[in-house]
Amino acid sequence: MYLIVTRSFPPELGGMQSLMWGLSKELSKNFMIKVFADSIDNHKDFDEQASFSIERVGGIKLLRKYRKAQLVNEFIKENKIKGIIGDHWKSLELIKTSKKKYCLIHSKEINHPKGSSQNKRVLNVLNNVEKVIANSQYTKNLAIECGVNENKIIVINPGVDPAQELNKKSLEKVESLLKVKTPRLITVSRFDKRKNHEKTVMALRNLKQIYPDIVYICIGYGDEEENIKKLVKELNLDEQVMFFKDISNDLKNALVAKCNLFVMPSIIHKKSVEGFGIAYVEAAQYGVPSIGGKDGGAADAIDHEKTGLICDGNNLDDIYSSINLMLENKKYLELGKNAKEFVNKFQWSKIIEEYKKILN
Repeated sequence: MYLIVTRSFPPELGGMQSLMWGLSKELSKNFMIKVFADSIDNHKDFDEQASFSIERVGGIKLLRKYRKAQLVNEFIKENKIKGIIGDHWKSLELIKTSKKKYCLIHSKEINHPKGSSQNKRVLNVLNNVEKVIANSQYTKNLAIECGVNENKIIVINPGVDPAQELNKKSLEKVESLLKVKTPRLITVSRFDKRKNHEKTVMALRNLKQIYPDIVYICIGYGDEEENIKKLVKELNLDEQVMFFKDISNDLKNALVAKCNLFVMPSIIHKKSVEGFGIAYVEAAQYGVPSIGGKDGGAADAIDHEKTGLICDGNNLDDIYSSINLMLENKKYLELGKNAKEFVNKFQWSKIIEEYKKILN
């Protein structure tokens, strides 16, 4: 039996939650699995549908980590365990066992100055596990820079489930919403500084001169939402930018599928950095190419000039010219076709084989 100890798990939404759910689900087809996850609203109905055991840990956040570790440590003593997989170094920090431990790393959670107390804690965990699983080549390089033993690190990209079939009603709704608006750009992500909506909106102001019917769809929520909306107003782009949040998965997928280009030219903001960018892969499943930023792991998810473009997210001219290049002569059609083929390698059925190699 393998234990999965995670701070991020559905029904909560997010890239990490999807990753830990996909990993647990796929591993449960090959091994006995038990998940220790944080308690969140409405988890009971969700947990009943799972084909493996999920134990939820509640209480205030500060104490939850200790309670969870105590439960995991007790469980290990009383049961035959082959290994423990953690979604984060903090998930394994208090687990006391000689059983094999595996830790996933994503970028920003390990991005602490070398020699700092946080960095020492990170290394204390990561240099004492069996394997460190980096979500991209970028994250692996960052870990080595931070002092993680290179021999312990393996790169396994996050997996995706096969694209959901598009819902006819949702597709019709999108067509009636967008009507004559074209070309169509989209971003699906939290409104965080590092996702760089701001510069995409600024580039849109110039693109509007060439493409008067252009539209930019933003799906998500987050701290920067009000700032982005304010910028849209200031630049007189109310007609060009549409915001959506709390929408169904069907509507989200239909909006992505009906767009020409996924745009997320991520940057490094303070310690926050995009380790991989599963959203690029999800867009590619619907034949939509992406523009990603050079800072971070986007290069693992986007094959530059084949399935999209990697640009300098700090450079407004570069973002503008990358979008324009994709829209000129409808270059996005050819790259979108390539993207749809390229993403097959990220299917969970293929990604899980990489995990089986290290667990067996």
